[in-house]
Amino acid sequence: MRDLKYIAAYSIPVVALFGIYFKGLLAYATPVYAFVFLPFLELLLPVDAYNLNDDEFTSLNRKKLFDWMLYLNLPMVYGILIFALFSISAFPLRPFEAVGVILSAGIVVGVNGINVGHELGHRQASKERFLGKALLLPALYMHFYIEHNFGHHLHAATPEDPATAKYNQTVYSFWISSTLRQYRSAWKIQKRLLSNYNLSTLSFRNDMLWYIIIQLIYLAVIYLFFGFAGLLAAIGIAITGFLLLETVNYIEHYGLLRLKTKSGRYERVQERHSWNSNHVIGRIVLYELTRHSDHHYKSSKKYQVLACHEDSPQMPFGYPTSMVLSLIPPLWFRVMNKRVPKEMILTPSVSNSQ
Repeated sequence: MRDLKYIAAYSIPVVALFGIYFKGLLAYATPVYAFVFLPFLELLLPVDAYNLNDDEFTSLNRKKLFDWMLYLNLPMVYGILIFALFSISAFPLRPFEAVGVILSAGIVVGVNGINVGHELGHRQASKERFLGKALLLPALYMHFYIEHNFGHHLHAATPEDPATAKYNQTVYSFWISSTLRQYRSAWKIQKRLLSNYNLSTLSFRNDMLWYIIIQLIYLAVIYLFFGFAGLLAAIGIAITGFLLLETVNYIEHYGLLRLKTKSGRYERVQERHSWNSNHVIGRIVLYELTRHSDHHYKSSKKYQVLACHEDSPQMPFGYPTSMVLSLIPPLWFRVMNKRVPKEMILTPSVSNSQ
């Protein structure tokens, strides 16, 4: 039965389905569930820092059940997206109801779309990477695949990384800087990859161009079936989804910087360069994203076998609670700034390691 605990991640789509169907104030059931009920629940439940032994690791790593739990998010995300767009285009919703529907679908796109797309984007099988990119599409954030895999994992916890929040940077400032810098970074990475094969920007192997084309076709299909109201809703859903991602990015590495070695290079990414949380609710709902240091240690490691490292800086709350906390900058700084290692605050100083 413990293997089935990640079914709890489907609770967000279920609540969204409920809210979109009944509308009215219930259209806000998903944001209330995700950012009020879940944080309250994780404050009540104890943390779980247990790591798998070798036999458990081998057994769980081979089980296809955990892969299928990810795959099932694809029809869920698109099903709820279509239902939300249909509800907005086919019914005379009041403005506050439409906003609630957009937020609900956007949270599903962020949690069950982008987050799962991120997990599948690290897999070796091309079919799984394809599913991962398909889950990034409703957020209009397909470039995330390139920047995250070829940029963030190389530059994490350095000033060069768009997805690492600076000490004393607010989440609202980070939303803007990270979104713009990641897109520019994705293009730079793509051009570099093409240059390795002596290919031009207009090459058919330019994935960034394909992402633009695919996303424009996606929006055109939505306009064709759901009209202008559906198009505006789809854009609102996408913005909600990727801002949710950027809020997670914000709390994952906030204020943490890798030190420089005597050679002038940054030290290798270590356990202390990511914020972790062992709060059970966040771990399950986000498919162990909260064990972020181990993910950076070996990005191909499947979510169900990620471990907790003692050297990792631990968040005082789970990810859902921390995301809410980050939206109140003075409170966030008061809680988190004192936890950032002093040697990381001003500049990435010199490390003794080579």
